Amino acid sequence: MIIWPAYIDKEKSRKEGRKVPKNLAIKNPRVDKIAKALERMGFNVKIYRDKRYPRQHWDVCGCVEIDYQGNKLELLKKICKELKNK
Repeated sequence: MIIWPAYIDKEKSRKEGRKVPKNLAIKNPRVDKIAKALERMGFNVKIYRDKRYPRQHWDVCGCVEIDYQGNKLELLKKICKELKNK
């Protein structure tokens, strides 16, 4: 599963790629912080710093890859909660 920072970015609209509700979203999420949160949650992560989110192909934001087969939205909400608690 690929996690893009835009999925949890408070500054993005749903059309721009945000998947979580604004009240859970994080302001200015970074790949490193997302990866650390996932590691704290027990996942093995791969970070790709040179990748571009397809909806914003002009911006190199990077992404995180994990081995997860569950519900993506639920995982994104857990990531947001983990980032807010830290």
